[in-house]
Amino acid sequence: MKPWTFAPERYDALFDAKCAATAELLAPICDLPAQRYRSPAHGFRVRAEFRLWHEGDALDYVMFDPQAPRDPVVIDTFPQALAPITERMPRLLRALKQSDTLRRRVFQAEFLASREGQVVVTLVYHRPLDDAWEQAAAALARDLDVSIIGRSRKQKLVIGEDRIEESFEVGGQRWRYYAYEQSFVQPNAFINEHMLNWVWTQAEDAQGDLLELYCGNGNFTLPLASRYRSVVATEVAKISTRAALQNIEMNAVENVELVRLSAEEVIQALNNVRPFRRLQALRQPLGDYDFRAVFVDPPRQGLDAQTCELLQRFERIYYVSCSPQTLAENLRALHTTHEVMALAMFDQFPYTHHVECGVVLARRDA
Repeated sequence: MKPWTFAPERYDALFDAKCAATAELLAPICDLPAQRYRSPAHGFRVRAEFRLWHEGDALDYVMFDPQAPRDPVVIDTFPQALAPITERMPRLLRALKQSDTLRRRVFQAEFLASREGQVVVTLVYHRPLDDAWEQAAAALARDLDVSIIGRSRKQKLVIGEDRIEESFEVGGQRWRYYAYEQSFVQPNAFINEHMLNWVWTQAEDAQGDLLELYCGNGNFTLPLASRYRSVVATEVAKISTRAALQNIEMNAVENVELVRLSAEEVIQALNNVRPFRRLQALRQPLGDYDFRAVFVDPPRQGLDAQTCELLQRFERIYYVSCSPQTLAENLRALHTTHEVMALAMFDQFPYTHHVECGVVLARRDA
């Protein structure tokens, strides 16, 4: 479906259909019944991004169909987004139309919001931003009760904050998170809470230590740390690493160690291919941890062959995937040593063909 599709009257049928298609795709490796988690039918997205289309005096939010990338589709409303976003979209557009300083050569608007009502608006320009822009943006930020970030080439001006704070209840405990503008964040806050609780429940009998790859801002790291003796979490993106460190401190979690390494570098470190100075900050050498389990939430392209091979060393694998196709490919490799013990499907992306999956695998000889 197209990114602007909104059909709440068909929500249940659409979700059931893509769950059935995903179950059929995974059936050769996993025939377990999946736990299914539905999203609210509207007001679920924590972020929204639009091109700003200038046509004479008109200025509109638009999106593009990948099948017709040159034909803008005007977006008058976007009910998929959280209410703090939808409430401000028309007000922002009116303000841009009324101010040449804010409107001139602006080409994109991005919204990031929390369920508590914080909003960060990013305006992206094809021109340098000056003091006049900053003054106009500050007045707009006060009027809309938002933070505003102006971006142009090699320039970032922040009016207020460049992050939001969100919280999730997992296992009876409230966890707080910072999420930064233009960094990865789970797009559906309600489904994210379901995913966190599902993974936390699956780790009920956890033992030893946990290795996490692609930890992002520590989304899964924090609640899983309450299950394991210690967690070594790795992430390569600087902005996500900064958020994760702040989230660890904000939640007073003392058994997580964060290292800025890619998955490829983790493999090299565990295989003693080369030393990494970044690992010297760990409480003990990487090889001395009792890693019984590994958690991965990789990008849409999934895991490469080397990373799949690494995962096969662990007794238990937690795998959260936003692409059933790449998950199926990875499971075929992992299935030679591991058995799928649990499967869940989460409607992270309502009104699209995408479905998020959670899988737990156990090594057969463990």
